[in-house]
Amino acid sequence: MHGSGGAQVVLSDSELLSLISIAINDLGWSFEGADINAITLPDDAYYRIPLSWFDEQKYNDITPELILDSLALCFNKDNDFGLFIENLSALHRRRIKYRRILSFQPVPDMDQIGPRVLLEYGECHTALLANWMVWRKWIYDIDNRSAQETGYLFEPILASCLGGEPVGARNSPVKRLDSDGQPINKGRQIDCFVPASNRTYELKLRVTIAASGQGRFSEELSFPVESQAAGFIPVLLVLDPTPSDRLTELSNKFMQCGGAFYHGEEAWNHIEEEAGDVISVFIENYIKPVIQSIEDIEIPLPQSINLRWSEKTIEISNEEHNYIIARA
Repeated sequence: MHGSGGAQVVLSDSELLSLISIAINDLGWSFEGADINAITLPDDAYYRIPLSWFDEQKYNDITPELILDSLALCFNKDNDFGLFIENLSALHRRRIKYRRILSFQPVPDMDQIGPRVLLEYGECHTALLANWMVWRKWIYDIDNRSAQETGYLFEPILASCLGGEPVGARNSPVKRLDSDGQPINKGRQIDCFVPASNRTYELKLRVTIAASGQGRFSEELSFPVESQAAGFIPVLLVLDPTPSDRLTELSNKFMQCGGAFYHGEEAWNHIEEEAGDVISVFIENYIKPVIQSIEDIEIPLPQSINLRWSEKTIEISNEEHNYIIARA
């Protein structure tokens, strides 16, 4: 479970056993005669199973003892299964929570956005402009929630696959340096800290000019310097293979500070090497292909997408496909 109150997400025993069954399928394991096979999955691939199917798994004969016995079987086969099912459960919970957000995120109030009409009033029909303003504010709000939920999910999963964990600034062993290069009593947030290998990772999907344009690039450049000063090996790991001048400058700084740089396919390979046989299956099934598949899509121009809001649903569609969000 995570969260509290009305926002709390709790997996039922049936949902958890379903996830365990999916994980066993992913790993190609079998346990003949075990009750672990009590649930029949509609598909071998997690992302092809609708979230609504998990809602329907409410078997009365699935007990906590069955869950614990199933986990024990898997742990005895390979102890890394613990991290596998932990990450899969975290992914599933966040997907359930985001489905709730899509269902409950309110329609913006004109009191919030009304003055913005001054920028476009008269450029089109007033009712069309009002609808455009409401849609874009709702999409903006949803995108912010999406970024927030992804932040809580993505970096911790990658960090765990690397054998470490994120560390906040308050408890960080990496301290900021003053103008004389001396440490001060102020910690530096670490995307992934792996004490066993003495590494501090900076994890990124990509590095673009945006960082420098917003005045953050000096912060990026100081991380390897401060990590080295604290006695750690700074590692820059960038998943997107796209080169850029800023990426070259940043990676050079990591190398100058005695660190390492992994980019594109090399970065994915490094994660899988550090993860081991079991967790590398999780990366190959749940993280890498999903990110790469969306980044490989080229959106041609002209292109169109239709947005339709009714009392019970929001529908996003193009000429071939539609995506329907149930509204609460």
